[in-house]
Parts: sequence; C-alpha cells; structure tokens
Amino acid sequence: MIKKLILPVLLLSISIGNAQGKKTKSYELASPGGQNKIKFELVNNAPKYGVSHGKTEVIAPSDMGFLLKNNENFSSNFEITNVKNSTFDETWEQVWGEKKNIRNHYNQLVVQLQQKDKNKRKLEIQFRAYDDGIAFRYVYPKQETKDSIFIMDEKTTFNLKEDGKAWWIPAYKENRYEYLYQNSSINAIDTVHTPLTIESKNGLKLSFHEANLIDYASTTLVNTTGTQLKTDLVPWADGVKVRVKDTFTSSWRTIQIAEKSGDLIDSYLILNLNEPNKMGNPSYVKPYKYFGIWWAMHIGKYTFWEGDKQGATTAHAKEYIDFTAKEGLHHLLIEGWNKGWTQQWYENHMHMFSFTQCADNFDIEKVVEYGKEKGVELIGYHETGSNLINYMKQIDAGFALYKKLGIHTVKIGHVGSKLNMKEWHHGQFGVNYFRYVLQKAAEYDLAVFYHEPIKDTGERRTYPNMLAREAARGQEYNAWSEGNPPSHVVILPFTRMLSGPMEYTPGVLDVEIKQGYPGKRIHGTTAQQLAMYVTFYSPIQMLADLPENYAVPGYQFLKDVPTDWETTKVLNGEIGQYISTARKDRNSEDWYMGSITNEKARDLDIPLTFLDSKSTYEAQIYADAEGTDETHNPSAVAISKKTVKASDVLKLHLGGAGGTAIRFKKL
Repeated sequence: MIKKLILPVLLLSISIGNAQGKKTKSYELASPGGQNKIKFELVNNAPKYGVSHGKTEVIAPSDMGFLLKNNENFSSNFEITNVKNSTFDETWEQVWGEKKNIRNHYNQLVVQLQQKDKNKRKLEIQFRAYDDGIAFRYVYPKQETKDSIFIMDEKTTFNLKEDGKAWWIPAYKENRYEYLYQNSSINAIDTVHTPLTIESKNGLKLSFHEANLIDYASTTLVNTTGTQLKTDLVPWADGVKVRVKDTFTSSWRTIQIAEKSGDLIDSYLILNLNEPNKMGNPSYVKPYKYFGIWWAMHIGKYTFWEGDKQGATTAHAKEYIDFTAKEGLHHLLIEGWNKGWTQQWYENHMHMFSFTQCADNFDIEKVVEYGKEKGVELIGYHETGSNLINYMKQIDAGFALYKKLGIHTVKIGHVGSKLNMKEWHHGQFGVNYFRYVLQKAAEYDLAVFYHEPIKDTGERRTYPNMLAREAARGQEYNAWSEGNPPSHVVILPFTRMLSGPMEYTPGVLDVEIKQGYPGKRIHGTTAQQLAMYVTFYSPIQMLADLPENYAVPGYQFLKDVPTDWETTKVLNGEIGQYISTARKDRNSEDWYMGSITNEKARDLDIPLTFLDSKSTYEAQIYADAEGTDETHNPSAVAISKKTVKASDVLKLHLGGAGGTAIRFKKL
C-alpha cells in the first residue's frame, strides 16, 4: 500500500520536471523514499548534475562529458532529445554473501542528448537514485557513422558543497593499492583510488566509487580546486584513457550516502548496479576456510623458491594436509609449488613461471591424491609476476591441469608495479585482462581469488566464481615491514571493503610472531584477530598462522565461525576508531559478532536486539584478558559463557588494539 501511495507522487514530481524541461532543461529524480535527489540540467548547453540528501546539498552543480581525440569537446553544445523515467523494485538472492537476499529498489532517469554540430554525436546519461546513494553512467550509442573512439579525458566532477575528512590511498604508485590510509581534508588529498570515504562537515558519510566496470578504465579522483574532485581515468601507456569501437558504456559513478558510518557498510548499491547472475549456482563455488603454506614463507621460516628452506615440498604438504584434516577443514593453499620462483620473484622483472611443471621436491599429483584420501582439496596458485605475455600462453594448460586434478579454486597473483612492466593494473588493459581470466576460469570449473588485482566493482553478482581479492595492504605486511598500525584495521571496513570481499588473511594468533623476523609483530591482540572473521567479510577466510600456533583455547572460535551469512548488521562504528558487526549464519540459527578497536581501549554497550526475540542464546565470548592490549600480554584471551536474550545489553571491554569475538548459540 505504501508503494502505491509513493509512486504517483514520485512520477508527478518528474513530470513537473519534464514540463519545466522545455523551458529550463532541468529535471529532478528522487529516490524511492525521497532521501536522495539528483538534479540534471543543461547550462549553456553543457550537462550538469547535483545531488542532495534531505535538505542538505551534497554535490553542487558539477561537470559531465568527455574530451575525445584531436581535442574534440564532447561535453558541451548539447540539446535534449528525449527523457525517460522509470522505477524498479526487486529482491534477489546471492549465491553466497554477507546477506542472502538483497533488495534492489531505485528510480531512474535517462537523458538522451545530441550535439548540435555537424557530427551530431549522441550521448545517453543514466541516473539512478537509491535511498542509500546515487549513481550515473554514460552510454555512447551506435551513431550514424562508425569510428574508433579514443577517450582522452572524462570531465566528470564531484563539486562537494562542504569540506570534510577524507580517508584515501594514493593512485599511480608502485605498490598499487597496498598503502596505509591517510586522513586529511578534501583539499589536501593526492590523486587517489576509490572507494574514497569522506566524513563531511555536515555529518554525512560519503563513499565515492564505481560499479560494473567493463571494457573501460578505472576511475581515480584528483582534487582540482577547493573541495572539487575530478575523475582521472587510468591511462594506457600511450596516454589514451579508453579505446573502443563504435560504442561504449562507462562504469557507474557511485556515491553512497549515509548518516551513520555503519550504514555505508550496510549499503548494497555497488552490487545492485551489476548485472544479474549469469552462472546459476555452480557446485564448485563454495565459501570456506582454509590453511596454507604461506605465512611460514612470509616470516622467513620457509622460502618461496627451491632450496634448503623450501616451503612447497611434498613432505611439508602432507604435514599440512594431516593438520587440515585433523582440524576438520577441507582446503589447503600451497604457494611456490611450480617452477620459476627465485629470490627476486617479487621484483619488477618479466619472470618466467611455469604453470604446469612442479618445483623440485614437489609432486602435485601425489599431493592431490594424498589430500583426497584425507578429504582435503588443494587450492591452485598462479603467481604471474605481472608477466601476462607468459601467463596467457599457458593459462589454458594451467587451468586444464587443475581441472584434471579436481582442483576448484585458484589464487592468482600479480606482483609487479605494472602489467607486462608497461600497463597499470587498473587501466582498461587490466580491466579487460582480469575479466577475461575470470570467464576463462569458469570454463574449467574454477573459482578465483585475485591478489594485486583490479579493484572490486561488484562483478561477483554476475560471476559468483569471483570469490574475493586483496587490493589493499593486508596481513603479510606485519611479517616483514613496520606493520599495519591499529587504526588500519578499523579503516578498512569503511573504505576498501565497501567495494567487496577482501582477502586480508587474518587468524595469526601468535601476534608477537615469535618465530619470525626480529622486531616484527602484529599491532593488535589475539582477540582482535579472532574478531576480524566477523568484521572483515570474505567468503574464503584463511587461517594464516603456523599449525602449531593454533593449539590455544581461542582457536575454537575460528573452527566455529562460518563464512556464509544470512544477514549482516553493523551495530556501531566510527571510521578509524572502532566497529562492531553481527552476522547470522546462513546454515544455522547462530549469530556471530566481532568488535575491534584502534590503539585506544574502549568500553562498548551492545544491545542484542538483532537476536531472535523469542529465543535464548549461549554467548560464547572470546575477549581480551584483563590488562591485555597491543603491548601487554597481547595473546591472552579470556573465554567465558553467558545466557542472553534479545532484550539484553552486553557490556564489552576492548583493550588497546584489541577486540572481542562472540558466538551466540541458539539454545
């Protein structure tokens, strides 16, 4: 009934805009609940848009359009040839995810433009207004004359009405996305990757990103003047931003808008802007937890390459398989199993890895067979070293080997500053490469998780074999660098993770890394590592530590916590300070909660209203022990149990850089 009342009002407001359009060329689109509005207008024949939330102007009139080759201006001298509006409302189901059922409800305005010069180029701009944000994209339809299109610049700007605090990482740097977040005013930011998160002075929380990125260049944002941000498409090596033939469709430019920080995480706008599932529900696509011969190599116990300390040996593999089977898990990653690894494997060279030939002392067929006997499946690993010329020659053979062996997941790494030492990972070349590999993997019944990847723009909705990716500074930096400061892990959920699942590789319970490089450690507590399995979403979660370090009571939480969820609720949180997240298991009636904090110790009151009001639960609590923080007995975990109901309020104490993990078992 409510929908029937709202819909005519919405269409009336648009029709008034249409009537006014003949005179002012101005149109307004409101979201279904009216929270967010987009205004489109032609000003001196140039397209402009603005955005408001309630009575607050978020984006003042901002530029749109392109610069094409030969300095052809494709951003002015337009007239409107048609305007269409529509509404859409559906609920769709994720194959796997942080929430099973997602509502996709928006109002759309499509403006068709044509330039008034001799070429009469046409451009369509599609706007969508959601209650959790807005989106728009450009469609260059087939024209009367065919030609190759070279986009030299996209002129899209975001003219923020107010300044604010921005959390950002720089673009065009050697380590891709793997940087610590900086926090500054808008006018002090560099050219930055998205998602870019801003806390505006008016209190609104904003995230700028893109969705459904196909055959186009990634967006970065550059501060041009004051509080204005401009799109800076990642170029090809020759400076061209995008090259296509006849037509193109840009990714959606997105702004998620929230009044509370946690509402940014509870938004599914990015997923909703992608195409529906094209794969169905493949049997080989499954969420899971896994162990790996991985951390031992990062802390220096083993090496990636062949030699006396080689990690990937048949003997080590069998030991890890035995441990994996004993602990009731079913997947194991082994890095370094193939030929081509050297001590310089991570440096910028055109490394020549083989994707079918085993390293000395490793027999993949024997290891796979041993795993099958124990109920453990190997996860394939392809480190390309960003030498895609070499990888593309072997990709079919490499994937075919995995299919023959019954391997159904492959981790693909791209260490190197540029692909083929030439092209950015996030330019059009990289966008097309990563999409091609994902589709190629599906031909061989393989699910994929990428490291050193293109950023996530929601393609997991369309291709659910796209499990997760890195695209940020992960756990391994704690093994051999100055490490990730406590604030890093409470920035990631509000920034990088807004784009999609992250392979952070948590679960290092020996946070002081006693067997590692001298002076290196994790800047947080063991309880915080446990809580990350709830606050950091990924359908595949690594238990990254050495097997011997799991002989501790807190490990039980990692055995219990699932990786596939019915629903997710962010209970509280402030960017860079703390976050508490609750998730309901998709396959049981249990709930799980994680709370983590920065270097500041924190007391939190957690209302348990997310629990079923008619049920009673046993809260199995894994908390920082009394007096525990980053530097004081950080591995100490206090384990307790308590009977709770939805009407209760749970009081938590988090030590500095600490956390609490809870399983709510329905009684």
